[in-house]
Order: sequence, then structure tokens, then C-alpha cells
Amino acid sequence: MSGALRVAVVTYSPGEALEEFVSSLRRATVRPVDVVLADNGSTDGVPERVAAAHGDVRLLPTGGNVGYGAAANAALADLRTGWALVANPDLRFEDGAVDELLAAAQRWPRAATLGPAIRTPQGELYPSARDLPSLSTGIGHAALGWLWPANPWTARYRRERDEPRERPAGWLSGSCFLVDMAAFHSVGGFDPAFFMYFEDVDLAERLTRKGWLHVYVPSAVVTHEGGHATSREPRRMLRVHHTSAMRYLSAQYPLRRHAPLRWALRAGLGGRMLLSYVSDRVGAGAQLQQKAAQLPRPWRLRRRR
Repeated sequence: MSGALRVAVVTYSPGEALEEFVSSLRRATVRPVDVVLADNGSTDGVPERVAAAHGDVRLLPTGGNVGYGAAANAALADLRTGWALVANPDLRFEDGAVDELLAAAQRWPRAATLGPAIRTPQGELYPSARDLPSLSTGIGHAALGWLWPANPWTARYRRERDEPRERPAGWLSGSCFLVDMAAFHSVGGFDPAFFMYFEDVDLAERLTRKGWLHVYVPSAVVTHEGGHATSREPRRMLRVHHTSAMRYLSAQYPLRRHAPLRWALRAGLGGRMLLSYVSDRVGAGAQLQQKAAQLPRPWRLRRRR
């Protein structure tokens, strides 16, 4: 589609959020769009229905659940220059948000990616423009982030105490960013070895090494529902998250002399995953007990005498 902005959307049974995504996208830019749904094997029929209903939306089956990065690569494979938008299907764009990103791209000629302010459905600002994780910051965040969210390592990594302003960042959330296609293809796009999580961190790190920037643009605003894949398969996604973290960190320390460090990282991430499993089981048990206590008395389980 000549002159249209390519919008790459990875779908996996996205539900009714996809129609809202398309509707809000039309209000986010004055440019025509070419929306490519890189579908990872949806079973809800929604991507097919949305593509049939809109002339500027087309379906690209990937052949199975190949992961986020590999599907996004497929949606962008034929576009070698210009700008494209990579976005999750459960986003809602504020009016003019995409045009704000395109305008910022003119102000930052060395930007490879530009990302909006991302808000939760409750209106809270999500820390989507972070530093690349250093060893000390990464260890502090991984070890304490779940237990002490306000710890200084997590705050430094997530840049939570920064005033919202247009600025360079180490990496931007892959749930929504504008990307320069020449820069994207110069590093081979997303690494498909990352099934999900950390593919955006890895892409940013490789682009940074080539001298490109990543720019946070808070004047562009989107709302992200989030958690679709995680809520469907929480344990698998937890495992995938930690596996991806290990893959990324190991790549930063690849030499033989780094082997003890890699083993320490593996042990730490494994312990963190185990603690997450245990806390989830405890939380789920407490929730079930609370729900049972709220049932009318005849429906409660009776104790055997």
C-alpha cells in the first residue's frame, strides 16, 4: 500500500480488543495505514473477521505460535525503508498519538525507535522507557523487585523517578514503538530465539551498539490492557520470562572466564522463578479460601465428623 504507514501487530486469539485497536488507530494518525496481523495460530476467529471487515487490514498467518519477535519480523520483512509501527493488539491509541511519534522522529534523526507513554486501564503510567540492564542494576532489580518494589536498583533501571519528558532511553517497550526500518534490518530485526520477553531489550542493545538512539515521547499516549498471554498460561509465561532473561544476560557475558557469572545468574533466576511459583500457589490458595468463605453456608464443604 503506497504511502501508508505499516503497522505490525502480532495476534494470538486477541479477542474483541483488536477491533478497538483498529478503531483507535484511525484517530491516532492522519496517514493511511497498512495493518498486517502476523497471526500466531489464533483460534477465536477475530483476526480473520477484522481483516475481512477492513480494507487496510490484512492477515499474515505465521504457520503456528512462532513467538513475538519472529512474527513481527514476518510482518516487516518486505519493508526495507521508512517508518513502521510495532504494536500489541490490546492497545488503545489516544487521538494523534502516532502522529506525535512521527513528528518526534523528525526531531531525533538518530532515533531507531520512538515509544509513547503507556498507561494502564486504571490510568497509571507504566515505566516503558528504561535503561539497559547493567549487571549490578539487573541483580538488584531481579533479587529485590518483587519483594521491595521501591528499591533503588529497580527505580534506577525503570527510570520511575524521572519527570515525564522527551528523552533518550536504553530501550523501549516492544508493546508499542515506531521503528526506522533501515536501522531495524541493519541488525537483522528481532532475534527469533527470544520467544517472548527481552526481544525488545536485545534489539535496543544491538541498535545502540551501532550508534542509534531510542527516544521516549510522552506527548504520545496509549493505553495497554496487557497480560493476555500471561493470563492464559501464567506458569509457562513465567518460565519463558526467566529463560529470556537468562538468554539476554548470558549474551552479555559470553567468554569462558564469565562461566561462573553465568552459573550464578542461572541459579539466581531459577531461585526467583521458584519463589514466584510458590507465592502464586499460596496467593491462589488464599483466594480460593476467601471465595469459599463468601459462599452461602449450604454450598460450603462440610467437615466430616
